[in-house]
Amino acid sequence: MPTDILKIAIKGSTQEHLPIEDVVDGIVMMKDGSCSVVLSVSSVNFDLLSEEEQSSLVFAYGGIINSLNFPIQIIIQSHSKDVSSYLKNLQNMEEKQVNPQLKERIKQYRKFIEETVKKNDVLSKSFYIAVTFSSLELGIKSGSVNAAKMFLQKNKNQELPFTKEYILEKAKASLEPKRDHLMRLFSRLGLEIEVLNNKELIDLFYRTYNEETAVSQKIQNVNYQAPVVTGGQTN
Repeated sequence: MPTDILKIAIKGSTQEHLPIEDVVDGIVMMKDGSCSVVLSVSSVNFDLLSEEEQSSLVFAYGGIINSLNFPIQIIIQSHSKDVSSYLKNLQNMEEKQVNPQLKERIKQYRKFIEETVKKNDVLSKSFYIAVTFSSLELGIKSGSVNAAKMFLQKNKNQELPFTKEYILEKAKASLEPKRDHLMRLFSRLGLEIEVLNNKELIDLFYRTYNEETAVSQKIQNVNYQAPVVTGGQTN
């Protein structure tokens, strides 16, 4: 008997400890019934702008934030940049170059990049905006969440207060107008803004929860139309 219990414990998935229930139609569904859409936003090299352009940009950005009647979350994610493929391309260009002067220039530039990478971490920053649909918008009061779960759920393993279909319908009705409104506002600043799809959302959360291994180990053979982890185990 103890051996069987130990086997069951070992088979536990990391997903059981994550707040994410599923990723459906570009919407992140949490285990408490709340949902979110995530948008990626391009950046602007603020230091290269003139003083007048900087002031205009800050004023326009402040106007957008002050005009919102719903909360948003701004996420900045930094991760190490893999420049090995870029260095390899430089080496190929160097080998193919027939002009001695250009060949030497490419060689010097390649060595400069190599030395820079050795001395400093090359970081890439990504910017995201998350808009959330609260579980309270489902009509559940915070003090009665547990009672609602017990009353509405027949499946003991299911943690959602309502069915996925019902939650998704309510979340889409709330999130889609807000998402479209944000896309119009930020596009006026000259920024590129896109909604993350299922694959991009799963990749984002994989990098977030596997920061050390995400650079060298990529997600493979994932069914992006299914839950984040379906069966199996995570090491």
